[in-house]
Amino acid sequence: MKNWTKATKTVAATLLASVVSTGALVAQECKNPEVIRFSMIPTEETTQELSLYQPLVNRIKEATGKNVEFFLPTSYASVVEAMLGGFVDLGMHGPYSYVIAQEKDPELRVIATYAKHKGQFQEEGPGYKAVLVARADSGFTTVEDLKGTVIGLTDPASTSGNLLPRVSFTKVIGAELEDYFSRVVYTGGHDLSGVAVIEGQVDAAFVATHRLDNVLDRGIASMDDYVVIWSSPVIPQDPFVVNGRLCPEIIEQIQTAFLTLNDSEEGRQYLENVNASKFVAMTDADYDIIRDLKAAKDAKNN
Repeated sequence: MKNWTKATKTVAATLLASVVSTGALVAQECKNPEVIRFSMIPTEETTQELSLYQPLVNRIKEATGKNVEFFLPTSYASVVEAMLGGFVDLGMHGPYSYVIAQEKDPELRVIATYAKHKGQFQEEGPGYKAVLVARADSGFTTVEDLKGTVIGLTDPASTSGNLLPRVSFTKVIGAELEDYFSRVVYTGGHDLSGVAVIEGQVDAAFVATHRLDNVLDRGIASMDDYVVIWSSPVIPQDPFVVNGRLCPEIIEQIQTAFLTLNDSEEGRQYLENVNASKFVAMTDADYDIIRDLKAAKDAKNN
């Protein structure tokens, strides 16, 4: 009996050591970088002034106790590839580019997005629309007027500047964009699309409402310079996404940095500069509407 008890204790001790060892291994497996690398899809703000994001960077530094390096991307795809390759730990994506990335790496996790102020084209809250705009003096007032004209898109991975036009808008015209318009061009950005319309480089363009407001805020054009030909349903704002392999406490700290940014004067000024009132928590499920649109687009192409 004593031998049996001793053997049992030995086995139990071995199992306990194994559990502890496994727990330690799991803890070691989560990513705990010395520096958090942060990147965003190209927007009017990032291309105009990187220092605009310093208050957000500072808040993340304070919350995590880590240095933060900000990287300026060249395209939507470059942010996706940087996150998929593990080079970037935190990124702002477009809704569509996030869905593309998350399909390839399910460990990517949405933590927050902007709640935008009401603007001239932008509605208040954590959503926005794609609008098809032309110059107000162009004579174009209907979708039919635009048949055979030159149309601007933004980026192949853009939600409002490519996905919605190719899924929702094509249902309106009953044809593919390239079949309805004489030419379809990618401008490289929403602000560039807005400017291209004003300068006559394209006859009309699909632009996100909050990005079109940025063009107005820069004084390049006024609301009266545009006519809205078509508007999409509301879709969720650009998601801020973390690599889910980061240690849980780091993810929580980063999310808290976003959600409490409006607690400081510096943070509130940053939010005002991007026409937002605060950050709100978001989940992966909030972007299911984008997955449905992507599925519809993929089905058309197969």
